[in-house]
Amino acid sequence: MKNFPLRTFSLLSRGTRFVLTVAALGAAAICAAQTKAPPPAPNPAPDVMVLSNGDTLHGKFVNEETGKVTFHSDPLGDITVGWDKIKELHVTEPFGVLSSTVNPGARKGKAQIPSGTLDVADQVVTVHPAAGPASLPIPTKNAQYIMDAATLDKQVNHEPNFFTGWNGAATAGATLVTATENQYTFSGAVNLARVVPTVSWLNTRDRTSAVFSGSFGKITEPGYTVAGTPPTVVAPVVTKTAIYHAGGERDEYFSSRFFALGQTAFDHNFSQNLALQQTYGGGIGWTAIKAPKQELDIKGTIQYEAQSFLGTPATAANPTPPPPSPSTSLVGSTISATYALHLKLVTFTQGLSFIPAFNDPHAYSANETNTFAFPAYKNFSFSLGTLDSYLNDVPIAEPPTKPNSFQFTMGLTYGIKSKY
Repeated sequence: MKNFPLRTFSLLSRGTRFVLTVAALGAAAICAAQTKAPPPAPNPAPDVMVLSNGDTLHGKFVNEETGKVTFHSDPLGDITVGWDKIKELHVTEPFGVLSSTVNPGARKGKAQIPSGTLDVADQVVTVHPAAGPASLPIPTKNAQYIMDAATLDKQVNHEPNFFTGWNGAATAGATLVTATENQYTFSGAVNLARVVPTVSWLNTRDRTSAVFSGSFGKITEPGYTVAGTPPTVVAPVVTKTAIYHAGGERDEYFSSRFFALGQTAFDHNFSQNLALQQTYGGGIGWTAIKAPKQELDIKGTIQYEAQSFLGTPATAANPTPPPPSPSTSLVGSTISATYALHLKLVTFTQGLSFIPAFNDPHAYSANETNTFAFPAYKNFSFSLGTLDSYLNDVPIAEPPTKPNSFQFTMGLTYGIKSKY
């Protein structure tokens, strides 16, 4: 058999490679044409709202809360009107309607919430589900909330797990001084609350809160020697401050304003010789004010309280101080009020509590906290706070222990916001 010359073989190879390349490109083009993404779905038709004076608006229905309808129109932005100002409303996307006949706080089963496109006429809401017949007409006066169906179902029929749904703030501050005297102070606080449902337009079913605040500082004065015969040696002086508070509370609402609660608290205050105060109790609470910008809760509990105190440190003047006071077991109550005010330029929170003891009228205490937070950048704010605590049964010590303790703090606060 006669062999082909090498040059002929090279030409054939290049030709073959060219044909294979063209074939591969053609196959890729065919596959791309077959797998081409479908065109985007057309934008839904705009919603239509006809006012009682005959004006017609085209745009997007946002929601309805307790008789107030919010509608977005590009020329006008968001406008809010009552049902009595609306003649007709036609919504082309699915929304859920929560009527006054459904109790969103019920724990048995899931609330049946009709959802679908909406038509409103003659002060009656008609829901058109994606499948099945239209719902029975719902009078607008009974349509408490109209939201997108997914959000409404999540908030009414589900709860966040324990690690989600938390809102609050974390604050930190510090002071450092290095000179003849060395001084440092650290303070911080974390306040967390989880309210279910997590939206303000539904009545609260339960609320869980946790708080921690602390301040620790130390001032050190160096020792020195005074010349003389013999020389006098002055020992270094260390002054310490430490105030800690931790607590938790669980509220279960049995109406829109009243709730049962269980709480615990732990306190330490070095300046009052208080080693640890433990409180465990339960009671009832009342939400006296509940508005978008402010809220006031008043609470009363029956509780068990245990106090233990520090011993007086030895000094040159008192080398044999008295031993620590024995622990005290108390049965009493806490009467407290918490207030929060949210304004554009400042958020103010205040807490007041009076803690009497039934089995020892002398062993009562009181606390007051105030916090001002000023927005700074995104989730950060600058905060100022005070903590004033009074402990009537402080132990006898040298030097005498003052029953009142006042603390002023300032620092940077980071807002913690739930994404549930």
